[in-house]
Amino acid sequence: MTLSLTPSTSTAHPVRAARRRAPARRKNLAGWLFVAPFGIVFVTMLILPLGYALYLSLFRRALIGGTRLVWFDNYVKAFNDPSFREGVSFVIRFSLVLIPVQMAISLAVALMLDLMVNRFARFSRLMIFMPYAIPAVIGALMWGFLYSKNFGPLADISSLVGADAPDFLGSKLIFWGLFNVVTWQWAGYYMIILFAALQGIDPSLYEAARMDGASQWQIALRIKIPLVAPALLLILVFALIGTLQFFNEPKILQPLAAGALPEDFTPNMYAYEQAFNLANYNYGSAISFSLGAVVFVCVYLFLFATRKRGSFLS
Repeated sequence: MTLSLTPSTSTAHPVRAARRRAPARRKNLAGWLFVAPFGIVFVTMLILPLGYALYLSLFRRALIGGTRLVWFDNYVKAFNDPSFREGVSFVIRFSLVLIPVQMAISLAVALMLDLMVNRFARFSRLMIFMPYAIPAVIGALMWGFLYSKNFGPLADISSLVGADAPDFLGSKLIFWGLFNVVTWQWAGYYMIILFAALQGIDPSLYEAARMDGASQWQIALRIKIPLVAPALLLILVFALIGTLQFFNEPKILQPLAAGALPEDFTPNMYAYEQAFNLANYNYGSAISFSLGAVVFVCVYLFLFATRKRGSFLS
């Protein structure tokens, strides 16, 4: 009778499997350690405040009875509030006018810069992108000075020809005054996205089109624009989300607008007024989440309408 010194299969396989899993576990642990700083900041600065705001939106504080749980009554009140509905109506109308113009300007500039290969093109890209690098507060204050009817350069130029300066901070022109500010600030950012998409197109497509006798205009319409359609869709979604949450520019220009920008001009301004000026944190939180629902529905409907073809231009 002989004894076998070879380990059995049932014993050796688990040992080898455990040894193979050990490096994988160490890699996973290293990955979690790298992600941990961002995860802590993300949870602390975004998830927890959102959760607390959602919690506040379910309560209502009254002089008699104190704070009590009302569930979704604040949301029902928000959607029946004329101030909230008028603010949502304004940002939707503003989006319908602003976004197509922004996209057209950004696309036109990106196409022109794509044809330029000299040093002036790099300088031009930098100058067009620079407004995006300027904080929104500083940009709004700068335009508030330019729009001023009393001491701004617009007033000085108008006085030279004996005319009154247009009041872009008045109730009649405030829409176009804000339109100009937002276009100036964001068109350069969208241009960079489109320019990067254009740079990723295979140049051999252009050569083949030129050999077939296509002009630059035909190349732009038939090749460049269809191929950057995903980038156009991306910036359209970005612009839609940002415009529906319009806040910085009207809030900064409000003291200069002489009543043309009331506290309920946009939903975010109305939520700010309720929460920080009237100390109605519960209703202000409900307005914020109601606006978030409107943004989600608008973006979802747009993506749903374009999902079958993959792009709204293809």
